[in-house]
Order: sequence, then C-alpha cells, then structure tokens
Amino acid sequence: MRLIFKYIRFAFFFFLISTVVVALLYRFINPPVTPLMMIRVVQQLAEGEKPRMQYDWVRFGKISPNLPLAVIASEDNNFIRHHGIDLKAIQKAQKLNKKGRKLRGASTISQQTAKNVFLWPARNWVRKGLEVYFTGLIEVCWGKKRIMEVYLNVIEMGDGIYGAEMAAQQYFHKPASKLSRSESAAIAAVLPGPRKWRPDRPTPYISRKTSAISSLMYKIEQPEW
Repeated sequence: MRLIFKYIRFAFFFFLISTVVVALLYRFINPPVTPLMMIRVVQQLAEGEKPRMQYDWVRFGKISPNLPLAVIASEDNNFIRHHGIDLKAIQKAQKLNKKGRKLRGASTISQQTAKNVFLWPARNWVRKGLEVYFTGLIEVCWGKKRIMEVYLNVIEMGDGIYGAEMAAQQYFHKPASKLSRSESAAIAAVLPGPRKWRPDRPTPYISRKTSAISSLMYKIEQPEW
C-alpha cells in the first residue's frame, strides 16, 4: 500500500507541475495544435476523407476588435468580470433546464479555451473536473487578453477551419483584421455548430441570431485589453 500511495503521490505532483509548466509556456508560445484538431483529422481519415486542417495563428492586434466583442455578446457576457466560472449563468441554465429549455452560454470563454487547448470533447465528470482545473490555471497564468487571443485562434469555425484568420479568409475573403461588426456577429452566431452552419450562408435562424448579437454588441462596453 505504501508503494501504491507513493506512485499516486508521484503521479499527482507530476501532473500538477507539468500542467503548470505547459500553461506558463502557452502564455508566451502559441499552441501548435489542439486535441480537437487531431481528433477531427483522425475522424476524417477513418471516413476515407482527405485531412482538412486550416489553421493560421494571428496575434490579437491583427484581429478586428469587433470579433472579441461579438463572441462576448454571444458566448459569455460576463467574460471580463468573472474568474473563469460564471456561477450566475450556471444557475440560470439549471433553472431553464428544469423548465425544459436549454441555455447556451453557461460555459464561459475561459472554460471553452481550457477545453480546446488541453482536453478532449466529452461529457463526463472527470473531463468537467479537469476543465475547471485548467480554467483556473489559465485565468491565473494568462489573463483575459491572452485567453481571448488563444480562444479566437484555436476555436473550431467550420469543417477543418480553425481560428479567426481562416474563418475570415474562407467566409468573407478578407483578413481577420478587416472583419466588420455584422461579419463578426455572423461568425459568433455559428460557433455552437460551426460544422452545421456557415456565417456567409445564414439560415433564417442564424440571421436572427446574428442580428441579436449585433444589437447586443452596441450595449456591451468595449473591453480595455
């Protein structure tokens, strides 16, 4: 038993130290790839398709300020104010779920970033617990600006399309720095289902959602990054 506890203790401290080191490195070094990107490639190969992974990192200053504002309006209204977990959004989601309605947005941008960079897509308590841990880690090690920069660069925005630059080029034939308010709102509108919808070919539902996000963007104060 002592040997078992020794290995458990070693594994715990190894996990703790290694994750902190990686998080600190990613504060300054851009993630070359994410687990989701690799999973999508494996899925494409398994289905006999040619791998598709369009991913081109751009620094935060090269992304139109409209886009972070749009994703805050769509995904996480309290992004600047919370510390990674939005308890009010979770409580609201639980109340709506009891009424048979589902709320989009209980998972914060920080949580989504932690999940995309460090974890795999799954719905279980182990994955969720690790997500909470990594969310706290990046909130401490990165700060809001870096979290948003990483989020906008690694988020899945289409079939084989990742990040703001590739989405802007693919859908609107312009760099991310030139995205307008309406284009940014359209990209944010499809994030819940980026392989189902396209911002340049909106369904009536996506058009309504884009308009709602665009209107909300006028009400949200532009963060001072």
